[in-house]
Amino acid sequence: MHKIVYSFVIITLSLLTTTSCIKVGPDFRRPCSEIQSNWLDCSSKYISCKEQDYQNWWKVFNDPELDKLVDTALSQNLSLKAAGMRVIESRALLGISIGEQYPQTQEVTGSAFRYQLSENAPNSLMADLKYSDYNLGVGAIWEADFWGKFQRAVESSQAEFFASIENYRDVKVILLGEVASTYVKLRTLQERLQIVESNIKVQARSLEIVDARFRAGMVTELDLQQAKNLLADTEARVPLLEIEMRKAKNALSVLIGVTPLNIGNYLGGYERIPTAPKEIAVGIPANLLNRRPDVRRALYNVASQCARIGVAKADLYPHFSISGFVGLQSSGATEMTSSGHGGRIFSSDSFNYILGPSFAWSLWNYGRLANKVRVEYSRFHELVANYQNSVLLAYQDVENGLITFTKSHERVEHLLKSTEAAQRSVSLSRTQYVEGIADYTRVLNTEEVLLDSEEKLAIARGKIAQGLIDTYRALGGGWDANSCH
Repeated sequence: MHKIVYSFVIITLSLLTTTSCIKVGPDFRRPCSEIQSNWLDCSSKYISCKEQDYQNWWKVFNDPELDKLVDTALSQNLSLKAAGMRVIESRALLGISIGEQYPQTQEVTGSAFRYQLSENAPNSLMADLKYSDYNLGVGAIWEADFWGKFQRAVESSQAEFFASIENYRDVKVILLGEVASTYVKLRTLQERLQIVESNIKVQARSLEIVDARFRAGMVTELDLQQAKNLLADTEARVPLLEIEMRKAKNALSVLIGVTPLNIGNYLGGYERIPTAPKEIAVGIPANLLNRRPDVRRALYNVASQCARIGVAKADLYPHFSISGFVGLQSSGATEMTSSGHGGRIFSSDSFNYILGPSFAWSLWNYGRLANKVRVEYSRFHELVANYQNSVLLAYQDVENGLITFTKSHERVEHLLKSTEAAQRSVSLSRTQYVEGIADYTRVLNTEEVLLDSEEKLAIARGKIAQGLIDTYRALGGGWDANSCH
């Protein structure tokens, strides 16, 4: 018995350590994609093509409130937590695929049955009608990976695992960008509200002057009604800004994982638009493909699908398996003593085993297996196209961010001059109105222009910060690129 058990173990271990002779299906190679040699605005004084660490890019704003929001989002955002759980799920699925390379069935089985047969059953005469049956043993079924089917499945699962990591990083990159973008939007709205409220005070004072002059008979009622119209129109802007501010705060509350009621605890009195640096470092376009998590995820999706082709192709060939069972079996009549057969399950006479190879080959499958391979190839080429498109979209995102950043700087320079001129025009028109040189229409026009110029300037300053955020997000900033697997 010991020789048989020894032989069984040796054969099983030999099969387990045997690698596949062939791995059918294509080996993965990185697909070709369009490569951009340089950024369109690299010659701009606001752009530097040197490399930079983008892991904590939001700190360039030197805004403590933004830093606090980012830290809270990273620890509490629910979408990021869900993406993290998908990584754990993918790691477990990889473990399942690895386990499939070994005996697919490994079971310790045991049973103890008592039988009572009918006395009227066929051939029951002189038979044992009452007896017990005992079984105890270990069984295994192993399909040899002769065509590399299970190795390809491991390759696919491993790529999916890496893709889930990149998905987590992508969610993180998007989250950081959304937090910063929403924060900048909120601060821009708050500054616009301050501008409107400041103009309301000035226009209210102008209305008092016009009203006094009207009561004194120095001007007509037209001036008075025009002043009231301008003030009311300016005051009507306040509710619109407050609506947008509330929406921005509500969006921030979701991003950092709190209720809208508690968002105020994370926003202090630091109500100014974050100041972006004059220059942004973007590196070279070729490095973008290795830094953008969504591009990396698309590449791993291609690799995973490439391996699935091999899994499908393996089903076109015969499957070789080995099955075995080693155990003990003993039966005996119930009336027998403990020294009878029923009590000798652990004796050498009770030993039994089954061991042998088998194969199966699906020949007449009406083209199902061949079409399954075609399906996997089609999905592979689809994912290749998606990857190539993700590269182009990455370039588009960076270029959009850069043009917003550079042109918003230029716009601010012009609007600063425009606002200064508008402020001077308001001062001159009011003086001329009081002196009777100009009518009130000119005062109204200059005050409207001033409000419009100041709001445009605030929006443009917010666009500079937004352009910086969009660029860093497009560059894949927010995770450590040196931690690549």
